[in-house]
Amino acid sequence: MYIFTKKLKMENQNRIPVPVYTAVDKDVFTQKIYPLRHPAVLKGVSLGPCLEKWSVDYLCEKGCEKEVKIHVSSVPQMDFLHKNFLYRTLKFGQFVRRASEAKHSEFFISENESYYLRSLGEDARKEPADLRKQFPELAEDFHIPPFFEPEKFFSSVFRISSCGLQLWTHYDVMDNLLAQVTGRKRVVLYSPQDAEYLYLSGDKSEVLDIDTPDVERYPEFVKAQRFECILEPGDLLFIPALWFHNTLALQFGVGVNVFWRHLPENSYDKKDPYGNKDPVAVARALQALDRALGILDELPADYRDFYARRMVLRVRSRAYSTPPQSEGAGADRGESVEH
Repeated sequence: MYIFTKKLKMENQNRIPVPVYTAVDKDVFTQKIYPLRHPAVLKGVSLGPCLEKWSVDYLCEKGCEKEVKIHVSSVPQMDFLHKNFLYRTLKFGQFVRRASEAKHSEFFISENESYYLRSLGEDARKEPADLRKQFPELAEDFHIPPFFEPEKFFSSVFRISSCGLQLWTHYDVMDNLLAQVTGRKRVVLYSPQDAEYLYLSGDKSEVLDIDTPDVERYPEFVKAQRFECILEPGDLLFIPALWFHNTLALQFGVGVNVFWRHLPENSYDKKDPYGNKDPVAVARALQALDRALGILDELPADYRDFYARRMVLRVRSRAYSTPPQSEGAGADRGESVEH
């Protein structure tokens, strides 16, 4: 009965395909796609010879001796909140070989362990990842899409995943393009306006299993609209800042995330090499909120409840934006859209 109820509730979750655009150049992106502030799959954008070259053997040959810090997990569903993985260091060539295998003759935990690489800067605490610096020979094969001004560039992150690897749902504070170079990947996204249904802990959702979640523990999750797409090799996914995303590698896959600054540069935390700390103004606002809630603690429970609700109403009236356009908003904006 419980399983049936869970399935029935999840069937009620609204699922919407991410719009697909073809023949996208800089003008189409900046004038028709970017202003919508909505995820979009871009097909046919030139990514360079990486699409033909980045085989397992080629990757191992070009970067084999470089040491990389990787995530290793006994299960394919990685959970950053509860850290169900280990950090280990391998030579890049060894890592690529292992990540491409279904079972491993050499391993840290078990022969079925899963691997994930998110490349780092040379000084991971201070420097953002840049494919051109960490993997210069491979960077020659990858063409960064020219959809934003060069001075807005923040990082280019190399990502490699074992087949079946699923990453936790989270948001980033910068716009980014996810380029899928090899392998297929499912991406599920949720609007920033559905944050209240995602059971957040910082920038991450506590709902680890988004396909069959515990609806008794997370009953509001079913209200979040689920946007979904499958990325094929050569596809780009535009993920606007603050959109939540969850990725599942359907095959061993290699990709590159390119992040750029959407806000003025001084809006971001200068000590954030990952580009995922909340903007400086948000940090100040949250500190002020904590102080305000601390003051409410001086009141009896019924007064605290009443005035907290008034505060929520004031936040809604002052800061909430208008509802987003419907999911088909981009569909009537030219022949570049496919469904």
